[in-house]
Amino acid sequence: MELSLLVWLLPTLALVIGVAVGFIVARLLPNAAPSSTQRQLDDIQQRFDNYQNQVVTHFNSTAVLVKKLTQSYQDVQDHLADGANHLALDELTRQRLLAALHSESAQGPRDRLTPPKDTAEVPRDYAPKSPNSPGMLDESYGLKR
Repeated sequence: MELSLLVWLLPTLALVIGVAVGFIVARLLPNAAPSSTQRQLDDIQQRFDNYQNQVVTHFNSTAVLVKKLTQSYQDVQDHLADGANHLALDELTRQRLLAALHSESAQGPRDRLTPPKDTAEVPRDYAPKSPNSPGMLDESYGLKR
């Protein structure tokens, strides 16, 4: 009976000790690797967040500057119109100045240039041959007779 107990007790004891050692090793070793990986991940996330903040700040600043530019352009336009009203010598000159001033701002986009449509022949991607000579795909092309 003692032999039977020893046969069962030793493997069971070895199993319990193995599970305990495995549990301890599993708790200690993974903490080292994930901490550096987690640190790298946190660093990358922080850099990404900083980059996103810089992009948002850049576009907000650009929007503010464009708004200021538009307002400055409008102020110059108003100043020129006011000067044309006050400084023009006669009504005809005043009307011409105001019309010239407002025609520039109302001018639409320019037309695009179009290629000429009267090309009679499509461009070739090969050299033309004389009428009675063999073409490049002919079996005797380039051979001396």
